[in-house]
Amino acid sequence: MNHYQIRYYLLLCSALLLAACNLLHKKTPIPNTIVLPTGQAHPVNYVFTPQKAGVSYRVVSYDALPQWSLQSFEHSLEAFKISCRKLQGQPSWQVVCQQALHTGKNKHQAKKFFEQYFTPWQVSQNGQLAGTVTGYYEPMLLGDTKQTAQARFPIYGIPSDFIVVPLSTIKRQGNVRIRLTGKNSGEIAENGTYIANLASFPINEKSKALKGRIAGNQFVPYYTRAQINAGALNNKAPVLGYANDPVELFFLHVQGSGQLKTPDGHILRLGFANKNDYPYVSIGKYMASKGYLPLAQTSMQGIKAWLQQHPQQLAEVLGQNPSYVFFSSSVEPSSGPIGALGVPLTSGYSAAVDNHFVSLGAPLFLATTHPTTGYGLNRLLMAQDTGSAINGAVRVDYFWGYGDEAGALAGKMKFPGYVWQLLPNGMLPQIK
Repeated sequence: MNHYQIRYYLLLCSALLLAACNLLHKKTPIPNTIVLPTGQAHPVNYVFTPQKAGVSYRVVSYDALPQWSLQSFEHSLEAFKISCRKLQGQPSWQVVCQQALHTGKNKHQAKKFFEQYFTPWQVSQNGQLAGTVTGYYEPMLLGDTKQTAQARFPIYGIPSDFIVVPLSTIKRQGNVRIRLTGKNSGEIAENGTYIANLASFPINEKSKALKGRIAGNQFVPYYTRAQINAGALNNKAPVLGYANDPVELFFLHVQGSGQLKTPDGHILRLGFANKNDYPYVSIGKYMASKGYLPLAQTSMQGIKAWLQQHPQQLAEVLGQNPSYVFFSSSVEPSSGPIGALGVPLTSGYSAAVDNHFVSLGAPLFLATTHPTTGYGLNRLLMAQDTGSAINGAVRVDYFWGYGDEAGALAGKMKFPGYVWQLLPNGMLPQIK
């Protein structure tokens, strides 16, 4: 090594030593934009198969997502920031949620954020990439907060005799004893006062609780829709308001939330509080089986029109769906209905999913058909809600917003669709 090389290396060592000293003795300036580390992304075509319900996830490139570059990424980012109100406390989501807050609101920066920090996984079930996409909305009902000659159909809060008992994943058959632990709660206990025959409850693999009432020394399933519509809840539940139309009220139950507009123009927001836990049954399929309507005409609009013309069949048809929802109310409308994630939904950028297969709060790319134009509807939205009728890995309910226009779109929507779940780099799909 000549003297020029020796001099170069001595200068380099001095510079490195000086930099190290500066780091030890001086505060490092904080940059305006924080760049956070992320996990190592899984390679394209990597397949994760969790051996449950035939579901599979495959990593794809962003080029595989239809019309990816045409997305309104800035709107998707705002919806994701709303998800982060709940996700930011979870270790797997902390990095991406912190980075989202420091990402600019323009389309280019939002697109770069998703592409840099997320891995797209195409979802399939039983070897099928295509699933079913429907739509839902937040209805606006006409009615009143007090019963009148026109507003006659009650909207109930949680009944006083409604009891929720957490269900053991082990004990799901036979008889168990129930002990009450609060006004609307109980638990399975050997010294319980009441006996419950589990075979009489609508239990499935997704059930997390028994929902019922006390009858003598028995804990029995709660009332069905037909029983409630016949007056089973009289003087047993708070009435939050009264709807003018029983069919509109039925579809409020189907949607799970909505608004009640009174004659003086006041708005009462109605949110999901609980349900009797009977499975959702399609009254459209029932009407088709009875020959009331062709199956192709059993949209929400078709059902409403037929029942309006055949009021004598109203109790029969509506009673076919035993599922019944209880609501909470607020006089201050929020920015949107609250979904299962616990955050307000965004019109056109939120969806309901089966959270056994898709993580609540996660970005979701959906490719399906627009209900009025017939063209492709490809959208980056957020999985922020669930629903009793939303079952399966490739099953999405698209949130259109609130009011009649959103209802018209939602009522016409039932198409095949494809789903990609976007997860933080390095994170595997979560299965419940």
